[in-house]
This record gives sequence, C-alpha cells and structure tokens, in this order.
Amino acid sequence: MQGREVLITGAGGGLGIEVTAAALQAGARVTAPTHGADAETLCTRFGDEASLRCVEANMTDLADVERVAESMPRIDAVLHLVGGFTMGPAHEVDADTVAHMLALNVSSTIYVLRTALGRMRTSGYGRIVTVASRNALEPGAQTALYGACKAAVLNYTQAIAEETRELDITANTVLPSIIDTPANRAAMGEAHADQWVDAASLANTIIGLGQASARDLRGAALKVYGRV
Repeated sequence: MQGREVLITGAGGGLGIEVTAAALQAGARVTAPTHGADAETLCTRFGDEASLRCVEANMTDLADVERVAESMPRIDAVLHLVGGFTMGPAHEVDADTVAHMLALNVSSTIYVLRTALGRMRTSGYGRIVTVASRNALEPGAQTALYGACKAAVLNYTQAIAEETRELDITANTVLPSIIDTPANRAAMGEAHADQWVDAASLANTIIGLGQASARDLRGAALKVYGRV
C-alpha cells in the first residue's frame, strides 16, 4: 500500500485501530472519518502520525461522506468498518432500533461505497473491502436484525464486484464471528476470548484484500471464524 490513498471508516473502533495501524505500516496515507470518542481514541494512538488524517464526519450522512471523499486527492482503497450490533427476539425489535441498525450497517455501506466507487472509476483503480458477519450466512436466534443488515452489506459488495469485473477495481467482504476487542470482552466476558477472531490477524486479512496484488479476488466472502 506504499503511497496509496486509503479511506478507513470506523478507524477508532477495536478492529479499526488495528486496521489503521496495519495500513500505516504498509505505507498508506490514511484518511479516517470519525467523531466522538473514536476520534479521541485515534488521536491518543496515532496523534503524531504524519500519514494519518482524521476528519470529523458521520458516515451515515451522505453529505459528510461526499465531503470526506472530495477532500482526498483520490481514493485507491476503501476499508469500510463502520457498523453496529444488536440482539434480541425478532418480534420485539422496535422502530428506533431498526432505523439505527439500518443507518450504521446498510446506509453507511451504500453511501461510502457508491461515493468511493465513483472516484475509483475515474482513476481506473480501486480496492473495496467491507466487513459483514458470520450471521450474514448463518442466521441465528436473537440476531435477526443484525444478520439481515450484514447480509445486505455482503450483497451490495458482491454486486459491485460484478459491476467492476472488467476493471482494475475489486470488492470483497470479510465475515468474522466474534472479534476479540475490548468492547466485546466487556460485553461478553473473557472466558472464551481466546477462541475469538484476533483483531490484528483480521486487520492483516483486510489489508491484504486492499492491496494491488489482490486483483483476482472479486466478490469473495471470506469466513474468518477463529475457533468459535
């Protein structure tokens, strides 16, 4: 990724920190739209990193997404990590939760990818990587809404892969099970954390998909399940 212009959404999250670190180590120039506590996390971890540009923006707002894209000289790769999780019985899901989950997972994906793809088509090059979930392929009890949202992420990414098959633009998705992050340990305890997906390992997989050498992998849905 040496010298590549890379857009990383959700860079301040548990996985995002690792992906950002890996991208910077690979020589990328990273633009990280974020806000709130995530912005503070990024500043603490990478505050003196010249190749990282933090931008205050909300990826569920199309105007913000377009503003971030326009601020970049080009977009060589987009690593879209923004998303949210919820669980509960399907018959108890309320309208506010539906709207929130659709915005975080589906709207953000559509806004970010459509905007980045326009820039990539102009330059003739691009790498798109999204993060779905094991639930997108294996629906489970208490995760109907989350799984449906992540299935949409997978479908949208794979559709882009078909649309760009004749171009040097690729689109692929990783489907992790539980990722070992501080937030997940706090929410679920640490008894089985050693079986979860290691965030740094997943980050390396994502970075690999974002490199020029990954040109022949298109529309892939990579199962990254750890030992769960």
